[in-house]
Amino acid sequence: MTEVIRKKLRDSKSARWTALCLVAFAMLCGYFLADVMDPLKPLLEQEKGWTSSEYGIFTSAYGWFNVFLLMLIFGGMILDKMGVRFTGVASCSVMVIGCAIKYAAIAGYIGDMHSTMFGIHTMVLYASLGYAIFGVGVETAGITVSKIIVKWFKGKEMALAMGLEMATARIGTMLAMVVTVPYAKAFGGVAAPVLLCLILLCIGLISFITYTVMDRKLDAEIKDEQEEPEEPFRLSDVIPIIKNKGFWLIALLCVLFYSAVFPFLKYATDLMVNKYNVDPSLAGNIPGILPLGTLFLTPFFGNLYDRVGKGATIMIIGALMLIGVHVCFALPFFNHWLFATFLMIVLGIAFSLVPSAMWPSVPKIIPEKQLGTAYALIFWVQNWGLMGVPLLIGVVLDKFCKIPNPVPGGPTYDYTLPMIIFASFGVLALVFALLLKAEDKKKHYGLEEANIKK
Repeated sequence: MTEVIRKKLRDSKSARWTALCLVAFAMLCGYFLADVMDPLKPLLEQEKGWTSSEYGIFTSAYGWFNVFLLMLIFGGMILDKMGVRFTGVASCSVMVIGCAIKYAAIAGYIGDMHSTMFGIHTMVLYASLGYAIFGVGVETAGITVSKIIVKWFKGKEMALAMGLEMATARIGTMLAMVVTVPYAKAFGGVAAPVLLCLILLCIGLISFITYTVMDRKLDAEIKDEQEEPEEPFRLSDVIPIIKNKGFWLIALLCVLFYSAVFPFLKYATDLMVNKYNVDPSLAGNIPGILPLGTLFLTPFFGNLYDRVGKGATIMIIGALMLIGVHVCFALPFFNHWLFATFLMIVLGIAFSLVPSAMWPSVPKIIPEKQLGTAYALIFWVQNWGLMGVPLLIGVVLDKFCKIPNPVPGGPTYDYTLPMIIFASFGVLALVFALLLKAEDKKKHYGLEEANIKK
């Protein structure tokens, strides 16, 4: 009877799904800004004079502080020590600050394309700085929301909840892909969509603050009813995590898989313009199919994992599909926009399969009190890819893929080599997915078992 009382609030479907909606909306706003510049690469080159390498520097800035200053790892430790309310509100606030700096740079209030600092035009540098600060906030918010979902949904519809949260976040990505270029053209340039993001992030912060009211009530119930309080997080808890082979297999699968998707999306609109001859105003619509597909499929596959299991197998299938898509994008003779649309649909299915099984698998490997730090370490490893791969692709485009003497209005870049690079990440992701399934069989983590306990 005590257990029922203790879990009364999260046993209420309306309460736990309301909590999910509030935090998922905050992540939607964050992902809108994370991807808002992706369709604007051609406009940045035309309007602001950026090069592909400068665009690569800017997109790589997302992981600067998370990787080199270990801010994401510190964020995970703060999360385990201070809880989801403090960490969530702080990370949402950091997102707002980073976006404000980024907007000020893109709008021309700070920095320009006439002066340089550290060999980088100051507009690019300040925009990158704002994006780096935002990256700290959004990644820390991501691990906070993951721990919130475990807190409210463990033993219930956890994978479905994670799938729905990811799907909601992908709405932000879809909006960024589809509406950004028309919005920029309608409201006076590339700075306008960033200002819209700033407004949305402020609303997202209010949404998360509203969630904290519910979380405080839940914690009060737990404190009143729990006979033995959970052992607090200690710094020494990091050691068992980094010694866990299953943890590292998931972390490496994560960085390789996401390195073949998110950096690809940052160049996908430019790919549509250069290879498939799609009008720049419409080119973002095709990559926008990917997050639209995940909106429906990620919850579906998450629900499948909850009820049937087969998490490791799902990740293997997703990695195989990822490889096939990027190999087809690399083939020069498939150059019709309808084929590109089909490939983006398949990539959307792959991008729904892997995360829907990967993130709910972490609590099966790591104890709940260490989850914040574990997610932070995974996100830190992931940020190496999110930082390095966009920069790599930008440099590769400038050095090896420029088309000599391009026809006016024709393609400027040959994207064959970048797509081969993305396909290679998929191959490595498949290797680690297979190793993870073998490790699960040996250690009995339960990755192939259903999440909902009957």
